[in-house]
Amino acid sequence: MKMPVGTVPSKQQLMQSDRQVATVIDLNKCMGCQACVVACKNLWTEREDAHHMRWMSVATAPGPLYPRDFEKKGGGYDATGNARPGELPTMVDSGDAFTFNHQEVLYEGNAQDKKLEPTSALGGAPEWGYNWEEDQGAGVWPNPYYFYMPRKCNHCSHPACIDACSRNAIYKRKEDGIVLIDLDRCEGHRHCVAACPYKMVFFNPVKQKSEKCIECFPRIDKKIASACNRQCPGRTRAFGFLDDENSLVHKLVEKYKVAIPLHPEYGTTPNVYYVPPMSPQAFDSDNNLTDEMRIPDSVLEGYFGKEVHKVMDTLLAERQKKKDGGSSELMDLLISRKWQDRYAEFTNHPV
Repeated sequence: MKMPVGTVPSKQQLMQSDRQVATVIDLNKCMGCQACVVACKNLWTEREDAHHMRWMSVATAPGPLYPRDFEKKGGGYDATGNARPGELPTMVDSGDAFTFNHQEVLYEGNAQDKKLEPTSALGGAPEWGYNWEEDQGAGVWPNPYYFYMPRKCNHCSHPACIDACSRNAIYKRKEDGIVLIDLDRCEGHRHCVAACPYKMVFFNPVKQKSEKCIECFPRIDKKIASACNRQCPGRTRAFGFLDDENSLVHKLVEKYKVAIPLHPEYGTTPNVYYVPPMSPQAFDSDNNLTDEMRIPDSVLEGYFGKEVHKVMDTLLAERQKKKDGGSSELMDLLISRKWQDRYAEFTNHPV
């Protein structure tokens, strides 16, 4: 996508948009099926120079998530608004790009003696890969726990990648706030990769350019929800403009305030929001259910900040209303029996 023609604007102007699209993901419903990942990869990163990229990912939390240990690699802003130094993820951190010995096993008569084995893009046996720790989580038996964490570019309102770009190649679209990279201007300095605290900008070593999620803007222009959101079979996603009071996004984020960003302390004001997971109850030493939750409050606070406690109180109170036979608009919104209700004006068919 090319930047609009004209004089080079200031960083503040590059960050401005008239409206903002946003995604809400309900972590109580995500089952880790990877349908969103496959939908994105088939459209945008099923290329030899992008096999290591996953613009959409689903990893198991708690864990290193994806890219590996992104939470330890800096970027974003500190509490005073100053930029934090960031590190570059390696190819392995970004999930690697395995190859397999298909020829040897499948076509050379060795099926009884050989097995399929992955080889790292760097050569040799892999040390880490996408979903390496899938379903491991944390906790001690009989109270283990985990949940899935889908992630993509947050199309932040204060994107650190725009601030960091030495070529002014990154900007927000005025009409919807989608963050894009003008690849004609990009020279692959990778300041944006280091600056993004979520590590959702990827370096293409073949093109020597930075690439990232484009929120399927060709679909958005035709009022079709982005592929990762539309493809979700579990109805975990909502998509729409934050200022559209009739949208599910607005109601969950602004009205009921039960959808909150991941790591708000990074200071970029992300526009992917999460309904945090309601934990299963824990067992005591005699294997009896207790009122204690398996997922510690500290874990949820570590991901979503202190605001998560108010969110959990609201969710539990509204769920209890339904249990008691009452009504709850919030619970009905989260269930969303009609998929069209989840995508506001973006319900056109892609075919």
